[in-house]
Amino acid sequence: MPKPQILVIDDEERIREIVRVCMTDLGGWDVITANSGQEGLQKAKTEHPDAILLDVSMPDLDGFQLTRQLQQTPSCREIPVIMLTAKVLKQDRDRFEQMDIAGVITKPFNPLTLAQQVANLLATNSD
Repeated sequence: MPKPQILVIDDEERIREIVRVCMTDLGGWDVITANSGQEGLQKAKTEHPDAILLDVSMPDLDGFQLTRQLQQTPSCREIPVIMLTAKVLKQDRDRFEQMDIAGVITKPFNPLTLAQQVANLLATNSD
């Protein structure tokens, strides 16, 4: 059985690398990375990952805008999106609740539990 594939979209190289190692070594995922919202959108369309881990704050296309575009793209609409963010103010949480996403993981995150958090959110949303 092939490994599940996750697309990690974050403009910070250090975060992408930490997430890649965590998801590969501790979660058994194949990881694709993108350093911008635009690159992430293109990779989502061409790679069709099983899930997307998406930073909210990015310069070209933020996580909110990118999620909207993914949901408007027929080939990407069913890919579960998990937001990875330091935005934890009440208005941010309210905005996340209005979105059709699998969940939110806050930064800073625990690298040792990240893969399990992702698995738990995806399992909860597949019911």
